Amino acid sequence: MKRTNTFTTVILLVVLVVGGCRSTKEASGSADAGLLTENFDRFYDRFHADSSFQVSRISFPLRGYSADSDTVTQWTPENWPMMKTRIYDVDTTIYKVSFKRSPGVFEQKVWLERSGFSSESRFELKRRKWYLVYVLDINL
Repeated sequence: MKRTNTFTTVILLVVLVVGGCRSTKEASGSADAGLLTENFDRFYDRFHADSSFQVSRISFPLRGYSADSDTVTQWTPENWPMMKTRIYDVDTTIYKVSFKRSPGVFEQKVWLERSGFSSESRFELKRRKWYLVYVLDINL
């Protein structure tokens, strides 16, 4: 009888541990699942679709600036132009694009060769949420 109780206890512990691991893994896709990290792809899609959400996820004062042939402008919430086009949707028959994703960082660049136009952006993971932390727009 004692051997059966020990065996049953071991099986019950294995089921609880395996079941607990599965529920933690499934919850990892949820941005609001407590201490879990926000999914970048969902963040990035919403960032480009929702202007209020976008402004809430920009770390002002934003590093970088906007420059044309006459002026250099620092980014503020008041002069921020909403980013609407995801890097994946840029017309690559006209523009050159590059992007790089690593744990905690997403960098993207768009430019027109020999034109004086380029744009660089950097997103970083802070406190388990994604934020835009740097934008450099050059239009000379």
